[in-house]
Amino acid sequence: MRNRRGNWQYLVVALAMSALLSAEVSAQARRGKALARTARAPASLLEQDTLVECANLIYAGTKTSTCFSDKFLATTQRETNIEAQRRFEQVKLSGDDLFNYPFSVMTGEGQFRLMEQERINLKSYLTRGGFLLASAGCSSQEWDQSFRAEMKRIFPDLKLVKIPKDHKIFGTVFDITQIKLKKSSGEGVLEGLEMDGRIVLIYSSEGLNDTANAGGGCCCCGGNEIKNSQEVNVNIFTYSVTH
Repeated sequence: MRNRRGNWQYLVVALAMSALLSAEVSAQARRGKALARTARAPASLLEQDTLVECANLIYAGTKTSTCFSDKFLATTQRETNIEAQRRFEQVKLSGDDLFNYPFSVMTGEGQFRLMEQERINLKSYLTRGGFLLASAGCSSQEWDQSFRAEMKRIFPDLKLVKIPKDHKIFGTVFDITQIKLKKSSGEGVLEGLEMDGRIVLIYSSEGLNDTANAGGGCCCCGGNEIKNSQEVNVNIFTYSVTH
């Protein structure tokens, strides 16, 4: 009788542990499944549930961007076989929902400082397969300084490095030979943060806002931004999904 009771108790514990493990594996699979798709793959190979959702991060408590155009998502869907949700979702950097989005955008203007939980989440997010596109809105110098300071706090052993023009990012969908600036001479630069041979974060100190397509009366009044930002963003997004 004791053996039967002991076996039954063991079975209950084993089943409970199996259910917990299965739930965690499923959650991880949902978070990472979009990263395994190929942009130019035949449509028949793309599953119906591979819609790639994109987060517009709420950070430093309440800061977020309302003037970063999401039009590049529709352009990506038109130019590739990637099924992308055409609107950003507002997602708190400090919350668990962040890990449901394989691609996220972080932008804004002026100074900011992240909360400790936001730093913890961002580090975990990028380490576990998430991708971040960050840009100083309208080339805000204050935002640029704040972002670089936060990257040093979160990743003291890693550095943002300039991405060379022969990198595949510049030819993923559109052939980009120059990152054009609207209000100044010279070219814009993309910087990347790499982990285990994969770029997990791309940053531009010049605005990738594409404010002309952002709606809501958005403009870079007095500021600068990248003229061909929509094409640049399409390439970055496609790279994030296919690598």
